Amino acid sequence: MTNWTSWLPFRSLSGWTPKYLNGDLVAGFTLAAIAIPEQMATARLGGFAPEIGFFVFVAGSLAFAVFGASRYLSAGADSTITPLFAGGLALLAASGSPQYLALAATLAVMVGLLVILCGALRLGWIADLLSVPVTTGFLAGIAIHIIVSQLPGLLGLPAESGETLQRVGEIATNLHLTNPYSLALGLGVFAIVFLAERFSARIPGALIGLVLATLAVVVFGLADRGVAVLGALPNGLPRAGLPLVRLSDIQALVPLALLIAIVVMVQTAATARSFASQQGEAPDVNRDFVGVGAGSIASGLFAGFPVNASPPRTAIAAQTGGHSQLAGLFAAAIVLALGAFGGGLLADVPQAALAGVLLFVARRILRWQVFAKVYRQAPLEFLLILITMAAIVVLPIQIGVAIGIGLSLLHGVWSATRTQPIELEQVPGTSVWWPPTVGNAGERLPGVLVLAFQAPLSFVNSDRFKRGFRDLVDAGNGRVKLVVLEASSIVEIDYTAAQALIETITHCRKAGAIFAIARMESLRAQAALARFGIIDLVGPQRIFHSVDAAVKALHSGQQSPEQESRT
Repeated sequence: MTNWTSWLPFRSLSGWTPKYLNGDLVAGFTLAAIAIPEQMATARLGGFAPEIGFFVFVAGSLAFAVFGASRYLSAGADSTITPLFAGGLALLAASGSPQYLALAATLAVMVGLLVILCGALRLGWIADLLSVPVTTGFLAGIAIHIIVSQLPGLLGLPAESGETLQRVGEIATNLHLTNPYSLALGLGVFAIVFLAERFSARIPGALIGLVLATLAVVVFGLADRGVAVLGALPNGLPRAGLPLVRLSDIQALVPLALLIAIVVMVQTAATARSFASQQGEAPDVNRDFVGVGAGSIASGLFAGFPVNASPPRTAIAAQTGGHSQLAGLFAAAIVLALGAFGGGLLADVPQAALAGVLLFVARRILRWQVFAKVYRQAPLEFLLILITMAAIVVLPIQIGVAIGIGLSLLHGVWSATRTQPIELEQVPGTSVWWPPTVGNAGERLPGVLVLAFQAPLSFVNSDRFKRGFRDLVDAGNGRVKLVVLEASSIVEIDYTAAQALIETITHCRKAGAIFAIARMESLRAQAALARFGIIDLVGPQRIFHSVDAAVKALHSGQQSPEQESRT
């Protein structure tokens, strides 16, 4: 696909034929059945009226069908980011107030613009900024936020405000006021959703639970026994328009918009890659960024809030016969009709039922298997999970997310700084040079030192490279006559590292050794050697395709370092 055609609208419908219609219809109905209770619950999680969740889903679905690339990805209200922006907005305005709603719509537009910009500039690599342990800790912290925020609704207690730990204390104080009917309804819905998913993800357990809970309220008159219900929702469509906020409000939202945009890109990329690989297709993450970003802008223009890709809903679309975004459009039409004309049907929906749906969502995003694997295989990285989770729970949520992103970046940098030059040995009877291993001793040639550096060479590890190299050369006490840098793992060299490499070459020569480079396969690293004058310093005749070739050509003692420096 050529460059310009890859940006045409409705790419998500490419290749569609009428034979796919039945599959897309079935997937659309199933997706709507899953989305209706989920979008209502997620909207309430963020402090919005339930019907706003419907319109956010419609905006996300329509915009992604037009501007996205994935045939399956479902965009809409998402429980991963909702606690994030709700916590940030609550610092600027009272939850649910007109100012809060205006700020949420503004945030949606800002997040959408940022995500679109990253997609247009092909910055999909930003999605890789969060490591798996940090992402797992982040999701665990979000799950705890969801659980704590929904416990009052589940127990029939007054809604609590404040930080997470403060809320937990207030809930514990009011436990004696628990409404048993609310608790039974919420746990019943949770159980239905749990069992439905265990049996088949195609069963709309949340919708079934919601309908049964509503019937219970009506038949047994539970509203008169203290069970809180939604009440009739207003019919009609929201009016489009730019949210009215001050410039100072926009400036205050910038840090929050950046954080939300990063999380949206991480989840969008993970979802697009996962379901494209399952179907044997090549994902276009950057184009999917544009689709999800456009959904956020559309949501903001219709008084909504930021949208995100949903892995569970995407799985439903892919697994129930969907072949294109037509399934999402069918689902959006059903949800739109309910939001526009069916508000009265939702009057007796118990709030505890929505809490049960969200508690299941919280359980689903807790990656217990990843917890266990990381604990067994990488105990140090397990600390990243715990620290990120604790930061998101204890601190203001947006600060916790920022700490998680910072930890992920610091862990990547720290891993690179730990790299040390290692001495290679020749595997007996072969031309292969390999790191020494226990029980497999290699061979060393007198006067030859072959060293490898198994990381990109940059400012974060250049000093370790230089000191490690010098120490190994000096350990030879003048007996080293040839030093070969095995550079197959050096894919990049920045300016600071280039100066360290030049100083290392000079040190080898002063120690009486010839310096050569072998197996520098990276084109970027080769370009850096030329750009920084290192090829001229070493000599093009001393850059080889293999260590064996370098040793055979230079381990003859015919050239001294002084002769080398004059070539």
